Order: sequence, then structure tokens, then C-alpha cells
Amino acid sequence: MSILLNNPLWFATRAAGTLALILLTATTVLGVAGAVRYAPNPVRRFEVAALHRNLSLLSLVLLVVHIGTALADTYVPIGWISALVPFVSPYRTVWVGLGTLAFDLLLAVAITSALRLRIGLRRWKAVHVLAYAAWPLAVFHGAGTGADTRLGPQLALYALCVAAVIAALWWRLHKAGPGQVTTRVGAVVLSIAVVGAFYAFVVSGPLAPGWSHRAQTPSTAPRIGATR
Repeated sequence: MSILLNNPLWFATRAAGTLALILLTATTVLGVAGAVRYAPNPVRRFEVAALHRNLSLLSLVLLVVHIGTALADTYVPIGWISALVPFVSPYRTVWVGLGTLAFDLLLAVAITSALRLRIGLRRWKAVHVLAYAAWPLAVFHGAGTGADTRLGPQLALYALCVAAVIAALWWRLHKAGPGQVTTRVGAVVLSIAVVGAFYAFVVSGPLAPGWSHRAQTPSTAPRIGATR
């Protein structure tokens, strides 16, 4: 860890990744809460939609910075192909792969949004839904890959991100009005499952002894697993 403290690229990678996660969470909250739908007038709806779009683009830009600095940092062997192809990185294959998959999903959304008029609204919406899957992938990627996951502020950030998305889900159900018992029960089950899964992962994974070694693939663990 002392080597990392003297490495500006590591700080840049973690800073860009953390900011990208915050913006991605804000984007997900706006989408899940249906903020555009429930805006009071057309002007407000336009403003919220623009905010949603701009946050998405900014999070994608920060992800590019995050990936670029990670690849430039030669401390760990990630490789350029790992930036686009999931689960091929020699370093923490699963956890880096989750981040790559999240980036690919967001990239697909950005590309189809630029081609929205050509591909049609139905196809665009089908791809746009994938952006919601990118958020949990990004959360688990950050918690599983980052050497700072053990730090209290970082853990608090992950907890706030999860709580914000769950709150947005409940806000959406509240604004939908009475009824929809099945949907509300499903939301309760989903909320408990998400919180429980993340808590179990953090406690048994990054916060447990030996995570640096267990997070590696067998071929890379002896070489770099003991230091991260």
C-alpha cells in the first residue's frame, strides 16, 4: 500500500472512478425515480431530461479517464483489451471484468442515443434499459477492485449510493399511486436482496483477511496479490 501512496496515477484512477460512480448513481436515481415523468411542467421535464443526459455523458467521460489512468499505471497488468472485453484482465479478472461490462453497457447506450432517430424509439429504449444494469456492476467493481474499500469514507459512499437508488425506487412506487401490490412486494424483496447481497459481499470479501490474494486469478496472485 505504501507504493500506491506515491503513485499519482493510482490516485487519479480511484478519484475518476469514484466520481464516475457518484454521477452514475445520480443518473440512475433520476431514471429509476421517473423524475422526468413527474416534473410539474414541460419546461421542468426538459430540464430534468437534460440533466439526466448530461450526467450520463459526464460519467462516461470520467470512466474514460478512469480506464486511461488505470492502463497507464504499470503497477498492475490490466492490458488495453481489458478495457472493452470483460473478464480477460490478468489482474482481478472478475472484478475488473464487472467494470468493463458496465462501461460497455454505458457505451452502447451513448452510441444508440446518438443514433436514436435512425434505429427507432423502441430499439433505443431496449438498449437504454441496460444502463440500469451498469450501476450495480459498477458498485461491485469498485468495492471488489479498490484498495481503499476498507476505508470508512469509501464504504460510506457505497452505502449512500445503494440507499439512494433504493429510495428512488420507493419514490417511484409512491408516485405511482395506490394498488400494484405485486410490484410493491417485489420492490421490498429486491431492496432487501440488494442490501443483503452487498453487505454479505463486503464483509466476506474486501473487509475479510486475505482479500488481496483471493481476488486474484491463480496466475497473478503470487506476483501482485500480496501488495493490494
